[in-house]
Amino acid sequence: MGKAAALCVGSGSTGTRGLVSLLSAVPCLGCHELPAMSSEPGGRGGGGGGGGTAAGAPPAAPGSDTYKGWLFKWTNYLKGYQRRWFVLSNGLLSYYRTQAEMAHTCRGTINLSTAHIDTEDSCNIVLSNGGRTYHLKANSEVERQRWVTALELAKAKAIRMRNNQSDDSGDEEPASQSDKSELHGTLKTLSSKLEDLSTCNDLIAKHGAALQRSLSELENLKLPAESGEKIKAVNERATLFRITSNAMINACRDFLDLAETHSRKWQRALQYEREQRIRLEETIEQLAKQHNSLERACRGAPGLSASSTGITSTAKGSVQSAKGEASDEDEETEYFDAMEDAPAFITVTADPKQHRRSGSNLSGASEGHPEDWNLDDNVFESSNQSSYNESTCKDLLLFKKRRRTRIPNKPNYSLNLWSIMKNCIGKELSKIPMPVNFNEPLSMLQRLTEDLEYHELLDKAVKCESSTEQMCFVAAFSVSSYSTTVHRTAKPFNPLLGETYELDRLEEFGFRSLCEQVSHHPPAAAHHVYSKRGWTLWQEITIASKFRGKYLSIMPLGAIHLEFHSSGNHYVWRKVTSTVHNIIVGKLWIDQSGEIEIVNHKSKDKCQLKFTPYSYFSRDVPRKVTGVVSDADGKAHYVMSGTWDEKMECSKIVHSSHGSTSTEGKQKTVYQTLSPKVLWKKYPLPVNAENMYFFSDLALTLNEPEERVAPTDSRLRPDQRLMESGLWDEANVEKQRLEEKQRAVRRRREAEAVEALEEGKDYEGYIPLWFERKVDAVTGELICVYKGGYWEAKEKQDWSLCPDIF
Repeated sequence: MGKAAALCVGSGSTGTRGLVSLLSAVPCLGCHELPAMSSEPGGRGGGGGGGGTAAGAPPAAPGSDTYKGWLFKWTNYLKGYQRRWFVLSNGLLSYYRTQAEMAHTCRGTINLSTAHIDTEDSCNIVLSNGGRTYHLKANSEVERQRWVTALELAKAKAIRMRNNQSDDSGDEEPASQSDKSELHGTLKTLSSKLEDLSTCNDLIAKHGAALQRSLSELENLKLPAESGEKIKAVNERATLFRITSNAMINACRDFLDLAETHSRKWQRALQYEREQRIRLEETIEQLAKQHNSLERACRGAPGLSASSTGITSTAKGSVQSAKGEASDEDEETEYFDAMEDAPAFITVTADPKQHRRSGSNLSGASEGHPEDWNLDDNVFESSNQSSYNESTCKDLLLFKKRRRTRIPNKPNYSLNLWSIMKNCIGKELSKIPMPVNFNEPLSMLQRLTEDLEYHELLDKAVKCESSTEQMCFVAAFSVSSYSTTVHRTAKPFNPLLGETYELDRLEEFGFRSLCEQVSHHPPAAAHHVYSKRGWTLWQEITIASKFRGKYLSIMPLGAIHLEFHSSGNHYVWRKVTSTVHNIIVGKLWIDQSGEIEIVNHKSKDKCQLKFTPYSYFSRDVPRKVTGVVSDADGKAHYVMSGTWDEKMECSKIVHSSHGSTSTEGKQKTVYQTLSPKVLWKKYPLPVNAENMYFFSDLALTLNEPEERVAPTDSRLRPDQRLMESGLWDEANVEKQRLEEKQRAVRRRREAEAVEALEEGKDYEGYIPLWFERKVDAVTGELICVYKGGYWEAKEKQDWSLCPDIF
């Protein structure tokens, strides 16, 4: 209070300069001009506490976009408060040691949109944002108040900008683009004024409380000497109160002026939208009645009775049979926006009773042939019930083969991070032994084999006569492989070089799968699957990862190939990025994001799938996947929609048209489709899955001990087996032994390479056992493909070629 009291309102005194500087902090909104400003003398170290920019240079007003000045920042107990140059811009408060550092070195930044602003005493400011806290000090209470005003206004503006960005929606389309832009601009301006009113209201409350305290102190004064200082403080706070009140009054005036200006225009726009809505309802109702009367006439015609009965219904949007109800108002026609960088599908129906609509200007009439959708139902219809029927068959087969249905419960071991960190001091990152506490009792090769959990989708795809129809099942299969990851936050065991994993389900499900770890640095696994039901799949996957502090991005590199024997259709696609969130603090959760392009290199059909990343502010369904299947000419045939953790649906396109232009200037394509058919639905997790690492029924059987497998098979890994049994301490010891053994083999190979180089000989390095490297004829990439011999060796039980890796 002593420093603040020194700034009186006397003419020609230091207090005059302080009050003029105070007035320069807040613009006089009554005249919309800034009063004259003068610089303050420097404080400790020759700089002002927070107002002056450079010597003799006036500060920017707190209400402007940028505010700069000197403040004292607490560093540590040895150095205490140190003078720093602070810059407030675009909702971010950054600081530098000197003004010259602004060009190259920022010492720290805090985001005000989520920050908490507090004042400890007359000169201190405390800013906290999550785990970051700044303790700041100004030279005087007046300068501190100027900074607090600037910070609060900047925080309000940052919050407003964030809300405006998150609330933008493209679902509504006004009559014209100019009207839409003008309406959005007006709404944003009004929102800005409301935020200004709210901020000014808060400031008035604070300043009013401070003024009341000063008046109370003034009443309790007894000594005349103190009276002068207290009166000066009252004058300063009364000035602040008056300035803020003026700001609020002017903001109110601007808000009322805008409201009055646009009120009539909004009423006209609202009336126009109501009329358009009523007209659209009447049009849809008339079309529904016409469609109903035409169908009745079609049923009554004797020459068409046979054909009409042949057009059976398999979905809500298809035509009812001749034995159906007299009214067909159950029919649904769905409309989807085409994929445009960020596809957003909107579903509406032509049913006047349900009144479901979208922003599309299409009518319910279709120029396509809905009966074509029914002709393909021999394949699509069976997929609707495949999830439960095949699940039941799978259970019977598992019972017949005596597959296990549970594993030992996961032990409740606490993870001591310090014991891990202290073992990492002074060691290379590649030599840090990570405990099994982070793992699940499966190897990466077994996780790769889990992609085949919904192999029946490929069995159905074999029966498709149309390549675009077959593409729908391939797309659903590519999405289904991610359904097992939604709860699986633990990492699989890294395979040793030369480690293999086989999954022989030839008698049960008609396929055989083989994986081999073909490279250690970088880690790469080759996978080959043959099905006697008419398809072959192969891939080589390399994992690249980036740790970004709060989350870990996992990017699978490599193409997946799928070929159907009878048709020769060859499909190629790549996986999307998986992101593990809350690595440091919080509960781990996984998200998938990116795009998948599936290409049929024989027919040139394509499917573009988009995995929408999760957003807290988005109105979309979490884990959303959308896509369009098109032929070689670019004509769209099917729309894919669903989520990567639950199900995928397919809708046949019967008509397409161009809609209005989007805000980015692109013209949208609107697809009119029949009702969707479920191609894939996730199997329910087994009972007690939360205590068994959230394994699915297939995952529970992957590490089940099996006879006659290769000695390099993942089932025989001792550390993995010990972990599955709940013996984590023993598993950690065994894991470290295996890793050290692998390092010894690598050092021996490196020595052999050096020796061969000295002798002038070629050294091939590690050669995969069951795979060989070839240039792929389709993609032109060098990949590992299966060269044969494994299943023959298993038949003979001749594993002499297998290395000793365990």
